[in-house]
Amino acid sequence: MKPVRLPAAATNALPRMALLALALLYILPGLIGRDPWKNEDATTFGVMWTMAHGTLTDWLTPNVAGLPLPAESPLAYWFGAICIKLFGWLLGDPLAARLSVIGCFLVGSLSIWYTTYLLGRRAEAQPLKLAFGGQPEPKDFGRTLADGAFLIYLGFLGLLLHSHETSPKTLQIALVAYAMFGAARVFDAGKLRHGIWLGAALGMLVLTYGWLLPAGVLIALVLLAALRKDGRALGLLLLLSLPLALLMSAAWVVTLHKLIPAEAASQFELWMSWNIYQLNRPTLATVAFLGKYGVWFAWPAWPFAGWALYAWRRQLGSLHIALPLAFLIPITLLILINVHREEGMLLPLLPPLAILAAFGLPTMKRGAINAVDWFSVMTLTTSAAFIWIGWIAKETGWPAKIARNAYKLAPGFKPGFEWISLAIAVAATIAWIVVVHWRISRRPSVLWRAVVLSSGGVILCWVLLMTLWLPWVNYGKSYAGVAEQIEAKLTSVKQCVQTNVGPAQRASFAYFGNVRFADERDQSCDYLLLQDDISNQDATLLLRQYPGNWRMVWEGRRPSDRDERFRLYRRAGR
Repeated sequence: MKPVRLPAAATNALPRMALLALALLYILPGLIGRDPWKNEDATTFGVMWTMAHGTLTDWLTPNVAGLPLPAESPLAYWFGAICIKLFGWLLGDPLAARLSVIGCFLVGSLSIWYTTYLLGRRAEAQPLKLAFGGQPEPKDFGRTLADGAFLIYLGFLGLLLHSHETSPKTLQIALVAYAMFGAARVFDAGKLRHGIWLGAALGMLVLTYGWLLPAGVLIALVLLAALRKDGRALGLLLLLSLPLALLMSAAWVVTLHKLIPAEAASQFELWMSWNIYQLNRPTLATVAFLGKYGVWFAWPAWPFAGWALYAWRRQLGSLHIALPLAFLIPITLLILINVHREEGMLLPLLPPLAILAAFGLPTMKRGAINAVDWFSVMTLTTSAAFIWIGWIAKETGWPAKIARNAYKLAPGFKPGFEWISLAIAVAATIAWIVVVHWRISRRPSVLWRAVVLSSGGVILCWVLLMTLWLPWVNYGKSYAGVAEQIEAKLTSVKQCVQTNVGPAQRASFAYFGNVRFADERDQSCDYLLLQDDISNQDATLLLRQYPGNWRMVWEGRRPSDRDERFRLYRRAGR
């Protein structure tokens, strides 16, 4: 028997404009008014910027100002570089590159909404009919579940920072969501164009972050079609989606070999090696990693998703449960066998979790929903209050201890008051109070009530951080100041610079400081820029790797960084 029994009043959908406003309120803060930040954000921007201002070789072989990144797939960088080409003159290259991030987020969130809607209106997902009628219509039920999945997606704690970085991971999660939409269409309607959509999504996934994930998903979908004895879906998967994905992947490899044969072999070999290197066996360390980080990364979806599996345990073969599992299971296995352990690996889990969690909403007990609500209200309201108190201390000096800690973490930072940022933060806080009051006082019966506070609170905290604290955060994470100091020590006629700096630093110094870095094989430059640990007082060992007689002309670091340090040398006698 189905576990869902609902009146039509529980399926009132959110207005479309409200969903659009929430999406923009979520994605725009954190993209505007900042520099590329340390590590992956700066690295990926550097690849996009190099492509946009480089040659065909740069477009086919991702690199940061001449530093090769052979393990990287190119698609996400192509999108960012195209945005720089089109809009860099108007918005500046960093903000133009982030237009691709906005596009990825909209594709991902819309795909989750429509996938949930398609699955939610199927007959096997509908609530039981009430004795005297009044149950919701299939389309109304599907729309309400889709609203719930969308709110859950916005509420993911693990998505928040990653969705605002110019990273291939933002495109990867969008394509996973779009692949779920294509798969839902294949199993639901089974038309040729749906197989093409799915194949295109899988092919683009290969060109975004390697072939392991799309291969695992395709195998799971083939098994699902076989278990459901769905011959049409199986034919579309094997005869259309698979060949199209292979063709799209092969197009890049063939183009490499045709246009730059000298570099193609090593590029492809290293790319394949990086993919294969991720294949290992599950260990206690990977299981512990998934348990430790997955709990907060996938909040608030995993309690609802777990309950959905329990409540629908007698209908696990139904498509609205089986399809999310067909994505969730292989992605989880790939995480467990991956020798790398970094949070971004968990991102592909979020679209299937959001959709599965949406089908847990109609079956959750009122007490469990209230518990999640109160946890969200208390935790996120407290977090928002601390953000406000910290900002007041930073601006006014009171409370003194909090102010000292803020400036201790960012020495040299000069606060500046911005009325627009303050107005946005105040408006967001008032909106949060209104939503909490509405939820507590009216106790609405709509399905998405269980996640509206979780999502709203996360958006509130992010908006507060990216308005009140953005200058402070940007000061601590940007290399712009260091790049300007380096540029001032170089001659007016730019000369090549040898270096050992990482890709994020290389990208920032090339963009902000106009530093012309040498090829890795070039040992004839007049300048040498070294990066080492601040505890290393003697750079003799590092200098031995670069033949010549060097004289230090500058030493510095980011004020907020307690680890790295940079030294600029000039070849003596030049």
